[in-house]
Amino acid sequence: MKLHFQLSFGFLFSFISFAYSQDVAKLNSQNKSLTYDEAIAAYQTLAANTKKAKLFTEGLTDCGRPLHLFVISNDGTFDPESARKKGKSVILINNGIHPGEPDGIDASIRLSQDFLSGKEKLPDNVVICIVPVYNIDGSLMRNCCSRANQNGPEKYGFRGNAKNLDLNRDFIKADAENTRSLIKIFRRWDPDVFVDTHVSDGADYQYTITLISTQHNKLGGPAGEYLKKEMTPGLFAMMKAKGHEMSPYVNTSKYDDTPENGIYGFMEVPRFASGYAALFNCLAFVTETHMLKPFPARVDATIAFLKTVVTYTSVNSGKILEIRKQSKELTKTKKEFPMSWQLDSTQFEQVEFKGYEAEYRVSKVTGQEQLYFNQQRPFTRQVKFYDQFKPATIVTKPEFYILPQAWSEVVDRMLLNNIQMTRLNADTAIAIETYIINDFKTSKEAYEGHYLHHTTVVTSAVKIVQYRKGDYLIPVNQEGNRFIVETLEPIGPDSWFNWGFFDAMLQQKEWFSAYVFDGMAEKLLNENPTLKAEFEKMKSEDKEFASDSFSQLYFLYKKSPNFEDYRRYPVGRIQE
Repeated sequence: MKLHFQLSFGFLFSFISFAYSQDVAKLNSQNKSLTYDEAIAAYQTLAANTKKAKLFTEGLTDCGRPLHLFVISNDGTFDPESARKKGKSVILINNGIHPGEPDGIDASIRLSQDFLSGKEKLPDNVVICIVPVYNIDGSLMRNCCSRANQNGPEKYGFRGNAKNLDLNRDFIKADAENTRSLIKIFRRWDPDVFVDTHVSDGADYQYTITLISTQHNKLGGPAGEYLKKEMTPGLFAMMKAKGHEMSPYVNTSKYDDTPENGIYGFMEVPRFASGYAALFNCLAFVTETHMLKPFPARVDATIAFLKTVVTYTSVNSGKILEIRKQSKELTKTKKEFPMSWQLDSTQFEQVEFKGYEAEYRVSKVTGQEQLYFNQQRPFTRQVKFYDQFKPATIVTKPEFYILPQAWSEVVDRMLLNNIQMTRLNADTAIAIETYIINDFKTSKEAYEGHYLHHTTVVTSAVKIVQYRKGDYLIPVNQEGNRFIVETLEPIGPDSWFNWGFFDAMLQQKEWFSAYVFDGMAEKLLNENPTLKAEFEKMKSEDKEFASDSFSQLYFLYKKSPNFEDYRRYPVGRIQE
């Protein structure tokens, strides 16, 4: 009787699950996607009827709803510590970072159902973690029309979140609660493989799905070499065998260029999901289904890729775990870290590309020539794929950074990312290497809630600086070294300085009264012949300077002992 009940229950669950999967597939076939509430309900139903999956809430989002994580494990391993002890590989799939691109949201539910119903064999050596919808805020703003270039579904979410932030630009600055919650998931689970699901923009071509592999030179070390030479080619071959042929993401040299003129590797800095993942030696991928392909076909291609990733990771689990172990050890001990990169245009590989002929016709709207792709003229030809980058700037790491506790927003983000820090137990004067911010450019318009700095120029000097009890000492000998260096070195494109977290130190606080300082300036010149010669030369060569008394006094004020420690970057570097 008991056995009969168990068999009946198992059959009933399989039937219900399979039926629900068919309902989602049917919905997709009708050019419709699940709402946020329907997606969460689907995961709740799955979790309630199996011991192989569990749905967790993992912190809040900016709209006040909790972020969910759905974990699938054949033996019921639902925590990262146990997974690591058992030697399992962890795959993290993130969906709905841009909710107007919902392919992965629906695909992941159908993927989960296939594994939990037994339609697909669930590997023993892999744990699958799925974020059902990351940008819940945008997902709740369903509409029909904000994705002007996209072929379905009928309704979908909006790109921005409740703060109108693009969450795929937020992984360093972490302004959104969504981001903070996802970072906690990422750092706790420490995924070996990460997939972020998207829908593309740009040129037209024959492929339903293209792929961004995190840039292999930037990933570096054993992980970068493995990604480029083995894992990425392996995924491409497996997808082709399934009838879902892929191309590298079609990133052209300029907005209106055509793919046959060359495809360029995508250099994703750490503000992007995959760029952030690379900071922690994670093998990261971004799926880009093509906007003009029908929604059902895009979902099917996404499901195929996710299943391919699970299979590949399972088959190669031991190697992937060893590669990441080696990469983490290398990160702890390496001395030099690239801060920025440039394309090596002398190196490329030829890849087969299936596109459509680019043609031009006169627009009836503008009266100007307009590029379009003629789907009646498909082609297959070899194109150049430029995917080699070289470091543009390199920084040698210190033994320690020292971060004053006053900069609490930076402290909070370091702690959020599990960066190991200790606090000074007494006020201490320390000899540090310090930076002076000599120059930088700032965006004229707001970018994701900040006026982003760039092209930052610094000079360094050794100085004794007074630090306070409670300030943070950060050892640069940990797995998070890349995160530490790339955020604390001000020249890094996604440094805390460039995101504006240290802007208060850019403003001068003390000034002078000209009638008082004039006599002090005279004394300064009389006591310093070298300065006097420099001053007189400037007056003789610069008429504007010579006619501006305040500029002359300010020049001398900056050379005097009265001038403050101006534009000194507050984070110090310590060498033992």
